[in-house]
Amino acid sequence: MKVLLALMSKTQLQENPGLSKIKPIKRLLKGLTKSGGRNNTGRTTVFNRGGGHKRRYRQIDFKRYNLNGEVTAIEYDPNRSANIARILDSNGIERYIIAPDSLNKGMSIFSGNEVDIKLGNSLKIRDIPVGTFVHNVEIKPGKGAQFIRSAGCKGQLLQKTEKYCKVRLPSGEHYVIPSSCHATIGTISNSEHQNKVIGKAGRSRWLSRRPVVRGVAMNPVDHPHGGGEGKTSGGRPSVTPWGRPTKGQPTRRNKRRRNKI
Repeated sequence: MKVLLALMSKTQLQENPGLSKIKPIKRLLKGLTKSGGRNNTGRTTVFNRGGGHKRRYRQIDFKRYNLNGEVTAIEYDPNRSANIARILDSNGIERYIIAPDSLNKGMSIFSGNEVDIKLGNSLKIRDIPVGTFVHNVEIKPGKGAQFIRSAGCKGQLLQKTEKYCKVRLPSGEHYVIPSSCHATIGTISNSEHQNKVIGKAGRSRWLSRRPVVRGVAMNPVDHPHGGGEGKTSGGRPSVTPWGRPTKGQPTRRNKRRRNKI
């Protein structure tokens, strides 16, 4: 186990040379239970998941309403694609936040109504100029950031009114949210995450990713594409194990109109 942990740590430091080697904040660590892709009844709801290295969850401050402090380290988080920043606030308490791109050790961040439009600062969307790139976006006031939290992602503030603001999400969707919600200035760190090369099958297993089995190689009881005499192509347009269309077919049920102010 110690050898495996050393190998994983060495790999992450090689890919992210700016990361700190210090131990995480013990007070902000929490045990993480693995599901193996099963729900509470034991049924498989997410395929190709299981095993992997033991992880501990880092509790991130997604609200940041009164966080003013200095960056003391940029750390690796095994539970998310983005890096995290360790902040020492004005009260001497350490917290974790999602690290924006170009945020370095020794820099200061601020939160509030009248802070500067500067990398890493958090404020209400109504106080942010139109056209600014943002991340960690709230969609309900007081609930904490829920949108734009993955590595390399950014949204853009497109329009503002007295009550609502329109933000373009990384997917291209225009989303309308209350103007009293908070957001953080800048783009999220570790933008090279999508270009990482796994390199070997063993590293996928460290990440809890199990081998992928094709539906046409299964039996009819296991997949809609299964069965048949000899090699077959499935006999129908591609679907999920539960019969939902895949490969480009829209499956989203969005009854709420979120794109108009």
